[in-house]
Amino acid sequence: MRHTAIAAMLILGAASIYGDESRVRMTFSGTSETAATNLQQPNTSNDEDHFAGDGTLGKFSLHQIRAVSNSPDPTQTCPAGSQIPFSEPSGAGVFRFEDGSLLEVTLEKGLDCIDPAAKQALCTISFTISGGTRRFKHASGTLIFTEVARPVLFDALGNPVFFDATGEFTGTIAGVAGQQHEHEDNR
Repeated sequence: MRHTAIAAMLILGAASIYGDESRVRMTFSGTSETAATNLQQPNTSNDEDHFAGDGTLGKFSLHQIRAVSNSPDPTQTCPAGSQIPFSEPSGAGVFRFEDGSLLEVTLEKGLDCIDPAAKQALCTISFTISGGTRRFKHASGTLIFTEVARPVLFDALGNPVFFDATGEFTGTIAGVAGQQHEHEDNR
């Protein structure tokens, strides 16, 4: 009986440290550009994003790299008929929060809907939370990224290469620890 009580206390203690699944909403703005990094996916180019924002997990910056198909994807459809769909087969990102905690995400699937008439793209991506450092060491969950990107700079051939971007992340996260002391390295 005594061992059962101790086991129950340990389980309840871990649950209070790492918390239950929580809803997440974070808004951001920043820039997106053609990336120098090559993810070596066939028939893709690479995008790099630099965002800053705020939300349920606190103020953050985000750096992410994604592969984007070079050709329209006939298997995908966009919300409006005049938009052209491009798939995103791979990518990852790292959020950095004000307390120094890092949250790592990997791209599961993505879709860019290019609207030439409106001169913008609507991007929707599903990310899996794959852990991190400090308070996110044991984090898991899913984030949905929704972005509107508008071209700011074009290359010599007229291709857009630098964009302004705004959007949000929504989803759920579990396994987030309470505030960590600054000198602790919990990686």
